[in-house]
Amino acid sequence: MIPRRTLLSLLVGALGATSLPALAQAPFDLGPEQPGRIRAEKDPAAIAAVPKGFKFAEPGVFTVGISPGGPPLATYATDAKTVVGADPDFAQLIADSLGLKLNLVPLAWADWPLGLASGKYDAVISNVGVTEQRKEKFDFSTYRLGLHGFFVRADSKVTSIREPKDAAGLSLSVGGGTNQERILVEWSKQNVAAGLKPLELQLFDDEAARLVALRAGRVDVVVQPHAQLVFIAARDKDIKRVGTLSAGWPLKSDVAITTRKGSGLVDALTLATNNLIKSGQYRQALARWGIEEEAVERSETNPPGLPKY
Repeated sequence: MIPRRTLLSLLVGALGATSLPALAQAPFDLGPEQPGRIRAEKDPAAIAAVPKGFKFAEPGVFTVGISPGGPPLATYATDAKTVVGADPDFAQLIADSLGLKLNLVPLAWADWPLGLASGKYDAVISNVGVTEQRKEKFDFSTYRLGLHGFFVRADSKVTSIREPKDAAGLSLSVGGGTNQERILVEWSKQNVAAGLKPLELQLFDDEAARLVALRAGRVDVVVQPHAQLVFIAARDKDIKRVGTLSAGWPLKSDVAITTRKGSGLVDALTLATNNLIKSGQYRQALARWGIEEEAVERSETNPPGLPKY
């Protein structure tokens, strides 16, 4: 069991704060009770799609592995033990649809493949992207788009970044060695080939340094995973989104519920997700955490995944 003090440290770190009083400034509800969580009724079609012989890790319970990496996707609540966020909310909707109780099992993100393969939990709902390599061992039901965000200072004259030419001549703060850097290097090459100015990339190892550079005016744009920046923008109100970028650019990047390969559960989860999309509860759950931009139009079972780079 993780000591309470350690959990408090994790929560403070996830919020980017330096003291517990800063928790009161969080833009979303991080209390353990979650009275605003969207709930769903049983979905007879999804329940019927669960294979007759499928054995859940615990009878009558949907056991989900989840990494509390930070808000708004998943983080520890103010009680330092309850996991809350957009992914827990979605997991609750799926559990409701299947007529099951929800048990969230916190884990280190790197540990999910072994825990899932061993049957410790029925599924992982923790921002797992679909890749061709992962599809060899796991099944996927997509539920979000994998996006990076372009964010600028609230007073910036930059209003929209949708394609390489929109960023020509701009300076961008980005993590060194990240997927974002790889993509933006390609954008810069395209601009130069088209006779436009290249992108000026400033590489930083941590989020705090990237944001300091933006706020100090040393760079025009910060680029990192979209959901993280949504939380910061809502909390601090001094940066704004001007665009998003597929994490798999130029390909689409899908985030999915992950299950054991061939377990048979994947079709029921895809069906449940699509019915939640139709009912509107899916988008309501995303809106609660400010990430409607990441919504999928429909869930897919094992779509084309990102290739090895």
